[in-house]
Amino acid sequence: MLYDVAILGAGPSGLSAALALGRASRRVIVFDAGSPRNEAATHIHNFVTRDGTPPEEFRRLGREQLGKYPGVEFMDEAVLSVEGERDDFELLTVNETRIKARRIILCTGMIDEMLDIPGFSEAWGHSIYQCPYCHGWEVKGQRWGYLAIGTEALAHGFAAMLKNWSDDVVVFHPEEETLPDDIIAGLENHNVSRHVSPVKRLVVDGHKLTHVELADGQRIACNVLFAHPPQHQVKLVQSLELELDPQGFVQVDTMTRQTSRPGIYASGDLTTRAQGAIMAAATGTQAGAMVNYELSMSPT
Repeated sequence: MLYDVAILGAGPSGLSAALALGRASRRVIVFDAGSPRNEAATHIHNFVTRDGTPPEEFRRLGREQLGKYPGVEFMDEAVLSVEGERDDFELLTVNETRIKARRIILCTGMIDEMLDIPGFSEAWGHSIYQCPYCHGWEVKGQRWGYLAIGTEALAHGFAAMLKNWSDDVVVFHPEEETLPDDIIAGLENHNVSRHVSPVKRLVVDGHKLTHVELADGQRIACNVLFAHPPQHQVKLVQSLELELDPQGFVQVDTMTRQTSRPGIYASGDLTTRAQGAIMAAATGTQAGAMVNYELSMSPT
């Protein structure tokens, strides 16, 4: 069977792309590998009408609502490879299923690299977060920390912005990194304290952070930690040899969301550091609509 579109990923972006295409009467197959990027999170926030919804419930509702569109199918398998070209792609799954599709939309998200700090992975998604808009309200007013990975992390005022949620914010950064005077002045002007000793380990009770232990022996009370660890693309996306930006995100046309490889489109977190469920959903809808338009303009 030749599908109009194969969507790789069944999170907010992939489900939204499938909805746009399903409502356009397209024949669509959505691949769900079953390992969502936000599986450590307990709730989705900052998504109007779905604020506080558990991620698994969000995905269940999405699949349920897509059920009324007969052209949309799901396959709970990961895709290993993509061969071919525009109008004639062939996808191979882990169970050696072969699927043909005219177009592909990548909604695979990113892989977060856990920092080599004891306690980091245990608290990730529970008391270590990337985005205050997604998780800040529930922990506002507590003792917050920001683990600045590199001097550049402090150059854009993220630590000062955290003061909107908590009056008690502390920055942790390695002592070997010398901060420019203007960054130090900015932190001081916003009453953001800082520690310049490397983080030795995080003291975690279950999934809850209690203290940050520094290499110089200090033990700083901290309930919430924000960090932006490195990210990388999933293996499949890496294998496609798409054009990436300097930060490693897939570059797309801003209007069509087509990548550097004709017929392959991308939406959601794998294309930007501005990551969040509602933003991923928006770009998924955009990608779905643009793929439908492009198919409509192409010979059948």
